[in-house]
Amino acid sequence: MQPVIYDVAVSADGFICGPLQDVSLFPHTGPVVEDYQTRLLGYKYCIMGRRTYEFGYGFGLKPGDNPYPAMTTFVISSSLTLPRGANVEIICDHVLPHLTALKNSGDGPIYLCGGGDLAGWLLARDKIDVLRLKRAPVFLGSGTRLFGKNTQSLTPEIISTKQYDAGVIFQELRLN
Repeated sequence: MQPVIYDVAVSADGFICGPLQDVSLFPHTGPVVEDYQTRLLGYKYCIMGRRTYEFGYGFGLKPGDNPYPAMTTFVISSSLTLPRGANVEIICDHVLPHLTALKNSGDGPIYLCGGGDLAGWLLARDKIDVLRLKRAPVFLGSGTRLFGKNTQSLTPEIISTKQYDAGVIFQELRLN
């Protein structure tokens, strides 16, 4: 069975981005980013919500492009439309059966790229196996929360912790 791994940067106050999807306070270079890029090589599939996918448009991603060409990418959305021949697949309904099939028959780990609402929805259904947090020493005050509106309590098992010079702390936690 393949794990779903939520690998995400988060502020000290629990936001994965600030207002207007601002991520400017998170590190964009250095060892923490290099380690993240190395982890990306280990993922076979990527799942993300519509807003996370469309966030890429601000960085040159075109509708239908795959932001992670080395992975098979699925966008969970009931409202997104993409051009014919898109390099990503939209899952608009039957999300849980699709994800279960991918976990059972996929040939590699599943990267949950975001966003917070999708992560919260999956968390409520016990579908996130591992949480990889890159906790930055910044306070965003508002924006998109790590698990959206989901407020359930968790007691994860800490797998590993690493501190970076810039004050970022990486933690890998087992949820299931």
